[in-house]
Amino acid sequence: MTIRSHLMQDSPSEGGVKVGLQRRPDLAGAAHLELVSGVAQLRPQDAMVEAMVRGWRAQQAARGLREETVTARERLVRRFLEHTNEYPWAWTPGHVDEWSLWLTSEKHLALSTIRSYQGSLRLFSEFLIDGRYGWSVACEDAFGTHPVAICHEWNTIAHLNDYEGRPEARPFTREEIQRFLDYADDQVDRAVRAKRKGALAAYRDATLFKVIYGWGLRRTEASKLDVVDFGRNAKAPQFGRYGTLNVRYGKAKKGQPPRRRNVLSVMDWAVDAVADYVENVRPRFGCEDHPALWVTERGGRVKPAEITARFVAYRDALKLPKALNVHSARHSYVTHLTEDGVDRRFLQQQVGHENDSSTAIYTHVSDDFMNTMLHRALAPALAPFPANKDR
Repeated sequence: MTIRSHLMQDSPSEGGVKVGLQRRPDLAGAAHLELVSGVAQLRPQDAMVEAMVRGWRAQQAARGLREETVTARERLVRRFLEHTNEYPWAWTPGHVDEWSLWLTSEKHLALSTIRSYQGSLRLFSEFLIDGRYGWSVACEDAFGTHPVAICHEWNTIAHLNDYEGRPEARPFTREEIQRFLDYADDQVDRAVRAKRKGALAAYRDATLFKVIYGWGLRRTEASKLDVVDFGRNAKAPQFGRYGTLNVRYGKAKKGQPPRRRNVLSVMDWAVDAVADYVENVRPRFGCEDHPALWVTERGGRVKPAEITARFVAYRDALKLPKALNVHSARHSYVTHLTEDGVDRRFLQQQVGHENDSSTAIYTHVSDDFMNTMLHRALAPALAPFPANKDR
């Protein structure tokens, strides 16, 4: 397969001396860098696809995107290739329509997930048709056709709402979170009384759920905590070395590294729980040299999926609504502190939201709280008028 060289001729200089032909600057991911000129391929179509994907990886790496992001995008493009059973230069907007319908009706994926998939596909498509990289010319030379734009406003999902999660998702009520945490503690007592294996793990998990709720953490953030992530807060000396929590693996933006934030401790009972675990229980796992806060009996770090599995087991044992998940504890942190009168700007910083609207979505205050706020707002208007002294 031969690939046309990308050459351009500079205009003559004012002195009349003609400058020779110059190759366009080499852009990471350009066709002439990924394709071997003059070499016949047994399967030229497959070789072209692999070169395209390889080039796209190089282009994203040159932009400083994380390896995990690049790999996930490549995986998505390969799934689309398999679904369409067509090469990229034969893709049409109709293929996106069919694929999106399949993701919705067959896979039952959330709109936000489908939009993310469409966004990755759009990026790959735009890379292929960008004239600076030369893939359109390479396909035209090799196959007599070229890639076209396949993602448009009319066949992709627009981002219209701040929150697109499941409408049934909600935080715990205060009574529900108390029942859940009490049940987690009960599992420790049962294991100890029965003298069976698993008491340490049960104690660890009970404390882990208290930390998720007590500091408003995401599941992954909690799983990646290290013991040294706790520190002192000079403004709250009563919490000792647990006055602040340095969350080093906060939710990242697309292609960016995790965002860090410091979360100030506000619940004294949660501080007592984690202090007791660190000082009296964690050492019994025999993992003194392991940095993780949540260690396993085999000397590893507890994974997010393991947190979910234990949560589901406890939730179902209590017959709590299936709408509650691990993330509900984070929602509960915002909701319950809002009801307790904590400033919303402070909560926004605590949970790591860039916008106040995101924090507002997390807040599902109770009817009692709403009624209290209503009476407080209406009190001035409903108060009796003072007597008129001029009468």
